Amino acid sequence: MRTITHQSILAGGRYGELSIDDGEAQIAQSLYRFMLRLRMCEEALSREYHPADEMRCPVHFCIGQEAVPAALSALLTRDDYLFSHHRSHGYYLAKGAPLPAMFAELYGKETGANAGRAGSQDISYPSANFHSGAILAGATAIAVGAALGFQLRNERRVAVAGFGESATDEGVFWESVSYAALRKLPVVFVCENNNYSVFSPQLKRQARDNISERVATFGMKSLPLFGNDVMLVYRALRSAIADARDGRGPTFVEAYTYRWSGHYGPASDDLVRYRSVEELEAWKDNCPIGLLGAAMSARNLLSDEQKAALIKEIDVEIAEAFQFAKSSPFPRAGDWGTMNFSDSSPVADALLTVVDVRTFDAEQAIVQAKGY
Repeated sequence: MRTITHQSILAGGRYGELSIDDGEAQIAQSLYRFMLRLRMCEEALSREYHPADEMRCPVHFCIGQEAVPAALSALLTRDDYLFSHHRSHGYYLAKGAPLPAMFAELYGKETGANAGRAGSQDISYPSANFHSGAILAGATAIAVGAALGFQLRNERRVAVAGFGESATDEGVFWESVSYAALRKLPVVFVCENNNYSVFSPQLKRQARDNISERVATFGMKSLPLFGNDVMLVYRALRSAIADARDGRGPTFVEAYTYRWSGHYGPASDDLVRYRSVEELEAWKDNCPIGLLGAAMSARNLLSDEQKAALIKEIDVEIAEAFQFAKSSPFPRAGDWGTMNFSDSSPVADALLTVVDVRTFDAEQAIVQAKGY
C-alpha cells in the first residue's frame, strides 16, 4: 500500500503526476466541466449568502474538493445509490439532480429538492437515489443497508458512501466496514480526508494517519491516493464500482484532499488559526481544476476560447437557478404527521406508534436459547 499523508503531500509541493491516458480525452473533458460547474456554483452561493441573508440554512461548501464527486458523476448509474455527509452539493450534482432545486432548497422554498425543509446539510433527491445527512457517519451505515438489500435481491446496483475522515472517529463506521467485508457487499466507501474536523486536525483525534491500513485489516480492499488528481480518482473509483457491481466485494478509497473554505460558510474561520496561510496556499497550488486544466491544455484538449465558453454557459445556468429560487414561494404549513410518516411504509409507521403497556404479559414464560 502506497504511503501517503497530508504531511507528505505538503512536502511534495506542486503535484506533477496527473496524466490523461490514451482514450481518456472525452472523460477528462467531462470531469473538467463538472468540477468547474461545481466550483462556480459554490463560489456564487458563497458570494450571495451575505449580506442578503436570504438562504435559510447553514451551508458547508466543498470548494477544493471537487474531484471525488466529479468522478462519481461519470461512473454511477441512475439506479445506484449515493449517500453523503453534510458537505453535500458535489454529491447531489454527481447524481444528476437538478441545480435549480438545490438552490431553491437552500432558500427554503417550496420548489426545493425537499420542499425547503431539509436545507443544505440534509438535502436529498429520492428519484435520483441521492441522500445526504448531518449525522457524521450516517452515510456509511445506511449505504451498507442499501447494499445488503441489493445483494439479497440479486440486483446489480451499487451503494456509495461519501464521508470525511472525521466519520472514522465513530464506532458505526468500523461496524459498517466489518459487516460489508464479511458479506462482500456491493458498497464503495469514499473517504474525503481533508484533515480537519471543524478546527481539529486528524492527528489530534487519532494516533496515526493510517485509516486505509486499518480498514485493510478487516479484509477489505483499501486504497489511499491523492484526491486532487481527478484522473487518478476516476480510475480508482471505476475499478471499485466495477468490483462491487460484479460481486467482488467492497472497496475503501481514501482520497486526500482539502477544503479551501471554512468548516461552514461562507465566512472564513481562519481567524481561529487552526491552519496556516502557507498550508492553504500550498493546497490551492494543487487545485484539482487547475491540475486537470493544465494537463488538458498541454494535450490541446482545452483552449482559452473553450474555457471562456464553458464559463459563460455555466454563468447563465447559475443566474437562472438563482432567479428560480428567489421567485419561488415558501412552503405552506403542512400536517406534521404526513411530514414525518410516509404512506409507503405502513408497517414501519405502525411500529413507531406508542405501545399500550396493558397488553404486555408480565407473567409470560422466559425461554433461554441454549448456549447462552
